[in-house]
Amino acid sequence: MGSSLSRNMAMPSSRRVMSHHSGDSSHTPMRILLTALVLLSAPVLAQPKSVPTPKAAPKSDGFIRQLVETRYFNIGRPMGTSFTPDEQTLFFLRNPEGSRALALHAFDVATGQTREHLTAERLLQRARENLAVEPKARQEPARVSSRGLSSYALSEDGEKLLVGLSGKQYIVTRASGKVTELKTGPGAMDVRFSPDATQVAYVRGHDVYRLDLATNIEHQVTKGGTEEKSHGLAEFIATSEMMRFSGYWWSPDGKALAYTESDTSGVEKLAIADALHPENDARRLAFPRAGKANARVRLGIIPITGGKTTWVRWDVEKYPYLATVRWPAKGPLTVLVQNRLQTEELLLAVDPRTGSTRTLLVERDDAWLTLHQTFPHWLEDGSGFLWYTERNGAGEVELRDASGKFVRSLVPPGAGFYDMAGYVEKDGTVYFTGGPTSDERYVWRLSPGGRPTRVTSESPALELARMSKRGGLLAITSEGPRRMRHTTVMKADGTRVGELPSVAMEPPFQPRVEVRYVGKERYPTSLVRPRDAKPGVKLPVIVDIYAGPGIPMVYQSMQQHLTNQWLADEGFIVVKLDGRGVSPTADAKLRKPKYDWPRLLLDEQVAALRALAAEVPEMDLSRVGITGASNGGYMSALAVLTRPDVFKAAVAVSSVTDWRDYDSHLTERFFGLPDEHPQAYEQASLLTHVKADQPMGKLLFIHGTADDNVLFFHALKLSDALFRAGQPHEFLPLSGMPHMVFDPVLAERMWEETARYFKRHL
Repeated sequence: MGSSLSRNMAMPSSRRVMSHHSGDSSHTPMRILLTALVLLSAPVLAQPKSVPTPKAAPKSDGFIRQLVETRYFNIGRPMGTSFTPDEQTLFFLRNPEGSRALALHAFDVATGQTREHLTAERLLQRARENLAVEPKARQEPARVSSRGLSSYALSEDGEKLLVGLSGKQYIVTRASGKVTELKTGPGAMDVRFSPDATQVAYVRGHDVYRLDLATNIEHQVTKGGTEEKSHGLAEFIATSEMMRFSGYWWSPDGKALAYTESDTSGVEKLAIADALHPENDARRLAFPRAGKANARVRLGIIPITGGKTTWVRWDVEKYPYLATVRWPAKGPLTVLVQNRLQTEELLLAVDPRTGSTRTLLVERDDAWLTLHQTFPHWLEDGSGFLWYTERNGAGEVELRDASGKFVRSLVPPGAGFYDMAGYVEKDGTVYFTGGPTSDERYVWRLSPGGRPTRVTSESPALELARMSKRGGLLAITSEGPRRMRHTTVMKADGTRVGELPSVAMEPPFQPRVEVRYVGKERYPTSLVRPRDAKPGVKLPVIVDIYAGPGIPMVYQSMQQHLTNQWLADEGFIVVKLDGRGVSPTADAKLRKPKYDWPRLLLDEQVAALRALAAEVPEMDLSRVGITGASNGGYMSALAVLTRPDVFKAAVAVSSVTDWRDYDSHLTERFFGLPDEHPQAYEQASLLTHVKADQPMGKLLFIHGTADDNVLFFHALKLSDALFRAGQPHEFLPLSGMPHMVFDPVLAERMWEETARYFKRHL
């Protein structure tokens, strides 16, 4: 499912994240136990006698807190790699040992040695040295952020670094080491080099600015931006669901900018209040719910000197979503626009002088079109571009000429394409990550007329890769069931150059992960037993679920089973189950179930559970619980409401209750428009399945009061419906918490409560 619907109690791939945040004392949980007893007198919230006395929560061993404080044992591991154009150096960010402050490191390709290139302290010291002629007040040391360097970017020529620190931006000239603090003013966002690295552009106060690096003088480019009509900022739907995080783009010659104008004046405004601090005003969020008004987005082109904007013209009523923008060095300004149902899209070439467009290609899909922000990928000479499509049954990469005409298929549908690592134009070789199964992912090399061959030999593993611009080097990040993430530098032919050093703390144990394909359908599953489990002894089962359409949970990954092992050690067998549609080469109807997908995917979970139990006799199917967050929270609640014959108890975190209350882009992709498919929304709503005379499993749901993704009122709606129906349930609000639980103490308490709840009811 889209990234915004992600699990916050575990940290699998990009869609399920839990990160660290130093929470303040106001972020404390408030426990509300609702038994929904309907009485003739005033309502009384009391625990019914039929419910046994709760067992004590498991004694904390500090693991969960350590897990979150170390970002799943990733603090100290290399991240954010960038090759220099000459392929002599690979830059990356990493925390020094025992520190939370990110520093910039440089790996020397010739020697295989790594050195610390830049720290926050060194950056500030060099900046002060360059301020000798400034007033004394300007030379006082700035307070160093506890996070160190927050970002960096390498210029196209490799000669300059753009570094972010404590909300400020600095230019570092590599040859001399000179550091210049940019006078961008407070609140500058999305700061980026011009193609020739003589300027940077950024957004501040709802307008786009540029700054000349030679003079350090700022110039306003757009004017009139407001909170409801912003310039240069990606709107909510773009960042949450489309993975388009920018709202402006440089022209190749650096003389113009393309920028979005996002008008949210017609979008419904929802309030997010802090119940513990009623003296504070509620935050108003422009949140486009399913079937309601979206932001109106248009694209303009403006000279960097300011002046008149030329607006790009397309049928915005038919194609309201501006999904992707590219302005390549060679080739036209290119935009991808989609219809609201995401079943049709146009790739358009733009004439920057007039704003007129011509169609390069049209894509259609009866279910929905998958956005892939790597594409279009224009060739360096502008003679054509690479394109991603699923029209032939599965993910495929094509080469098309500059007019959009098909040339040839580069990666066939059967290859299991996941993402692009690089394309060597001189010989047409593609490097990509993927493979035929969902639980493993590798880097592949594919030459014209050949078959995909693996670049690496480690197995089983999950791999991601970044290729140098020349195509001679790869930085491959890999993890497996017995090893945490590590990054290796290799030549394109597979020759190992070296490994980026890690100073991360390693987990105190290794999960006992068993990955199996079960049943005649070959469902992917993973299983974790207690480390002291005895053969033949039956144990209750907990299903760890996400189950968004096409999104796998089962991976050959140590990291993604750490919390599963901790929970298993409390006396459970913890399993993850995937349906057939997670396979990258599965039939399109399985990969893209629509309208009734929650029931279909839950049925597949049940079938996979039973198939796994047929092979693992220790699984006691009379005692099955289920837990997940975001979409996983929704599926957990749905499971105990509609399949109490299978699932006896659930802990649902940050769950959607009614899909009519979730955002338009993701929801309508899977359910269509509410007015056109009301039955799909009705059947998918948890409220539909809350009935006074219908048995249900035990349910605890947990929700952050400051959640701006699945808003807190989802939990209130569900609790109200259950209470009115006389259905006992437990509800735990997390005060001040957003969609992700960043606070290590709260994360620890949540997991303890989850274990206690399942011990009590299973």
